[in-house]
Amino acid sequence: MRIDEHDVLIVTDVQNDFCPGGALAVADGDAVIDSIHRVAPHFEHIVLTQDWHPAHHTSFASAHPGKQPFEQIELSYGTQTLWPEHCIQESKGAEFRAALHLPQAELILRKGFDPQIDSYSAFFENDRITPTGLSGYLHERKLTRVFLTGLAYDFCVGYSALDARRLGLPAFVLRDACRAINLNGSIARMEANFAKAGVTVIEVGALSGRGSAT
Repeated sequence: MRIDEHDVLIVTDVQNDFCPGGALAVADGDAVIDSIHRVAPHFEHIVLTQDWHPAHHTSFASAHPGKQPFEQIELSYGTQTLWPEHCIQESKGAEFRAALHLPQAELILRKGFDPQIDSYSAFFENDRITPTGLSGYLHERKLTRVFLTGLAYDFCVGYSALDARRLGLPAFVLRDACRAINLNGSIARMEANFAKAGVTVIEVGALSGRGSAT
């Protein structure tokens, strides 16, 4: 598959707290970095997303007395999985992994900063209504296909891909440039949703284009 000037690479939440040693570590999370670096030269346009929570965010189990991480509760916008405290604004855990080197990225999109609502997707908060502004950015830049990498495959990457399809954008998830949490079957559920929505899952090696000899 050849990449052109209308394509964008979205690098999702490659932050210390989602990598080994972090507060919400995804197994083998930092292994995505080599694959991301391999594919990045194909793209003229790159967007980074950054989870950016205030302390006491409503998605934290610690904000709900008696609740534990990974339990689910009902909030005004629907079912919310409760997480350990992670990616708190200006903390070391919220920083991008030091090994990630993408100085050519054109946009850093922070999400999850509203204390009352979580935001998995790069396009919408978890009410599925409130936009982050990414859709408008892509529209104005005439970027019409999205390729997604990062953490985690079955949460923030996956929801971003589904929302891209909901907005009418072709969406491709680069599976070997992602790692998953797999919480209570979340990989299988996400992949079933991919099939229904028309999200395409491919490998980094399937791409060629800018910066490529193939």
